[in-house]
Amino acid sequence: VAGLKPVDVDVVEAHGTGTALGDPIEAQAILAAYGQDRERPLLLGSVKSNIGHTQAAAGVAGVIKMVLALQHGVLPRTLHAEEPSSHVEWSAGAVELLTECAEWPRVEGRARRAGVSSFGLSGTNAHVVLEEPPVVAEPEPEPVSVPVVGGVVPWVVSGRTGAALRGQAGRLAEFVSADERLGVAEVGGALVRSRSLFEHRAVVWGSDRAELLRALESVATGEEALNTATGTARRDARTAFL
Repeated sequence: VAGLKPVDVDVVEAHGTGTALGDPIEAQAILAAYGQDRERPLLLGSVKSNIGHTQAAAGVAGVIKMVLALQHGVLPRTLHAEEPSSHVEWSAGAVELLTECAEWPRVEGRARRAGVSSFGLSGTNAHVVLEEPPVVAEPEPEPVSVPVVGGVVPWVVSGRTGAALRGQAGRLAEFVSADERLGVAEVGGALVRSRSLFEHRAVVWGSDRAELLRALESVATGEEALNTATGTARRDARTAFL
């Protein structure tokens, strides 16, 4: 149904019963189905060596392992598999055990793929082939700007001392001036929601970017302006607009 050949699959996550009867049967089936006519050996592993047998969730555990392996491009090692079982005729096909963690090999012209096997108590075998999703370039996020129509926007700044307050106002003015994408409402919201409040405070307000920047520069230089207000408050006090 998938229109794939055995050589189009890089790795198989085996059910891995861990028994002298079950493992050779599964391994020989994988050698016959996947291990023939390959330039590159099929890699074989089983998550049971890491977490044990999860009974009815065994197949799902294998799927989760392979999804994470696809995500990171790394194939986890299978524990306690340094010596291949003598009950399996490994020379019957090109299959290698994942005895060490390995980078998932990339085959030019196709996606990485993994087969996942799971056996039920009746001997029924479920096998699914997973394929990595195509790489989609994420578009650059467009700046979000909230237009202000006929309204006044306040910007609040604070500092531990009067000098710190003036310095904060100057740095904010430089930052906003350097990025035309920043909207006045965005800046005002960020100053209220995400900035610490200190004892020395100033509020500037205006209906456009230029007016607000001029007011900030007034605070930074210590000059008086009609659309600025400065003062001191307790550390635990909140800013209120009346």
